[in-house]
Amino acid sequence: MTALAAPARRRPRSRLDIHRTLIAVLVTLIVAAQVYPLVWLFVTSIRTEHDFTTGNPFALPGEITFDNYGRAFAIGDLGTNMVNSLIVTAGANLLIVLLGMMAAYALQVLGFRFSRVVRGLFLIGIIVPVQIALVPLFIDYATVNLLDTHLSMIIPLAGFSLPMSIYLFSSFYEYIPHDLYEAASIDGAGPYRIFAQITFPLSTNTIVTIVLVNSIFIWNDFIFANTFVLSPELKTIPLGLQNYIGAMGNIDWTATFAAVCVTITPLLLAFLLLNRAMIYGLESGATKG
Repeated sequence: MTALAAPARRRPRSRLDIHRTLIAVLVTLIVAAQVYPLVWLFVTSIRTEHDFTTGNPFALPGEITFDNYGRAFAIGDLGTNMVNSLIVTAGANLLIVLLGMMAAYALQVLGFRFSRVVRGLFLIGIIVPVQIALVPLFIDYATVNLLDTHLSMIIPLAGFSLPMSIYLFSSFYEYIPHDLYEAASIDGAGPYRIFAQITFPLSTNTIVTIVLVNSIFIWNDFIFANTFVLSPELKTIPLGLQNYIGAMGNIDWTATFAAVCVTITPLLLAFLLLNRAMIYGLESGATKG
């Protein structure tokens, strides 16, 4: 009996090993597919222009140079573009977090009649394409003299990101024990004090998640910046990268790749530093909603 039982116990182990191996291979392929473009981007940014144009663009550099980074700042106003993108990203995220938290707190924690209907109306905004708002916003901005300002980009970027922000905050608040709110109310705390001392501190990971997710789209936004910004000193990074296109469509590719490396560095550093908080925020909010 023992001789027959031994092979039966080994089969699940072998299947488990195969399953783990397949998962490891799949994860390795996904990571390679994500990391390879970044590695290729950096490698290309340190190649000479002649080496890139005459050789294999996917080969290792025959000669290494960092002059491309100096030329990237010389050709375009990269520093100003990054400052403008930082202002727009920070301003839009501030509105998204504050308005999203307050709206979710009113809908999920305080509650009122037809609160679910109102929440559903907010969520409809997720499927609304941004293109339909360009012409009305342009007309309104021209009327109130808001064209060619940072606010002309911050307002629509925050507005179109609010539905998802409200959804994530509402999903997270749903799983905060109501005993905390009841105990605070018994102690005499009002809704504003409960929001400031209980809800806000518990929302840290969700805030990090929302800020990081929205920062990707805001930092790389082109459509609103290209529509509402006219002055070169207000151009953000996506608009500034157009400066690397020369006459007759000639492009300084190595300088362009160097500029892209510089512009994506802040987002990469933010993700590396705050990825754990982001994952926890998604697990505690979006996946439970």
